[in-house]
Amino acid sequence: MQKLEFIATEKAPAAVGPYSQAVRAGGFVYVSGQLGLVPGSGQFAGPDFEAQARQALSNMGAILSEAGCVTADIVSVDVFVTDLGNFKLFNGIYDEFMAGHRPARAAVQVSALPLGGVVEIKCVALSHS
Repeated sequence: MQKLEFIATEKAPAAVGPYSQAVRAGGFVYVSGQLGLVPGSGQFAGPDFEAQARQALSNMGAILSEAGCVTADIVSVDVFVTDLGNFKLFNGIYDEFMAGHRPARAAVQVSALPLGGVVEIKCVALSHS
């Protein structure tokens, strides 16, 4: 039976509920949804979509790094936004972060996100362990 490995780093915000920042299982790393919170502060990187999106991607990257993964290991990404009017802006920020990598992706508008955030991002990546 395979054992789950729970991944955590102080370089990303602590979970805001009873879950892990990420879990390694079955050759993959599953990163929980990341808001645009600044690690250690509990505060959003800013009130605007761009600041929160950049921080959420940074948080996701820090967790992937802790798991021994890089952006090129990402298989799929799910993005939740409170306003799809920010879709074009997000694509530009996302493209910078991915640096040419093109994993599968979904983007969904939701009515609300935890703590009043405007974007939440989660991913699945190939594991090297």
